[in-house]
Amino acid sequence: HSPHQWPRRPPDLEWVSKVRVNTQAVLKRAQQIQGGKVAKKQWQAAWLLKAVTCIDLTTLAGDDTPSNVHRLCMKATQPIRHDLLKSMDMHDKGITTAAVCVYPSRVADAVKSLKAANSSLPVASVATGFPAGQTPLKTRLAEVQMAVEDGAVEIDIVINRTLALTGQWAALYDEIRQFREACADAHMKTILAVGELGTFTNVYKASLVSMMAGSDFIKTSTGKETVNATYPVAIVMVRAIRDYFLRTGYKVGFKPAGGIRTAQESVVWLTLMKEELGDEWLNPHLFRLGASSLLADIERQIYHYVTGRYPAYHELPMA
Repeated sequence: HSPHQWPRRPPDLEWVSKVRVNTQAVLKRAQQIQGGKVAKKQWQAAWLLKAVTCIDLTTLAGDDTPSNVHRLCMKATQPIRHDLLKSMDMHDKGITTAAVCVYPSRVADAVKSLKAANSSLPVASVATGFPAGQTPLKTRLAEVQMAVEDGAVEIDIVINRTLALTGQWAALYDEIRQFREACADAHMKTILAVGELGTFTNVYKASLVSMMAGSDFIKTSTGKETVNATYPVAIVMVRAIRDYFLRTGYKVGFKPAGGIRTAQESVVWLTLMKEELGDEWLNPHLFRLGASSLLADIERQIYHYVTGRYPAYHELPMA
């Protein structure tokens, strides 16, 4: 999966200007997805392992240190206890999370930890004035370059919500293009911060502009907004991904993030992808789950699947 071929053609602003999203239809579809049937036992376990392989295991805290970043990296390389995987005959399938995701200043720590563990797991970094994006363009670009220099191979950028809210789509495109170039060979995930975009129509337009500017993924949220990944907003974004694919032939990935904490939710997200975009999008090249506490619950459910009981607090290592 190579990053978008850029330079690309100028943005199709006429397409953007014509967008209208039918709110009622979106809400209705989101309810159908949520109310759908959940997979039975052995299938449930398979879905949960699939979810693990799509997680961007994340720590984005003011008190991150080399040691908790190291612990995160170790968890990412062995997300589910070996004996549990063995009893499912999945111990030799190389199950890891999709990536680890950290702040730019912690990229070097993560790269070092993974190298020492002989792991090729990708390191993702947030950048561009995360989470608010309210810093000068010059420093937002410098942040991307520094993260890439430190070894990040994926960059989760945030868009400038001000440009989206004031309808300055050409200017937004231009900024994201510059981020794309600063990423060089790194994959770029573009965070829309949907909780701050106001309307579904704006979410769809921001999705389109982000894809036109060369994003490899579009991502719902930073996890720091009041409203994060919700199913209705996801429907809007994946419909934009589908329309963009049908019109251009480019497959862009999707990453919900923020507040995704339970194993059951992760299965709903996979179901949404399967039904809206098809099986091809059910892999880490085109689907990621941004999460920190989700993995612990998935491991708990897998423990239950294997042993028939839920683990005591001390039986599973910290996620």
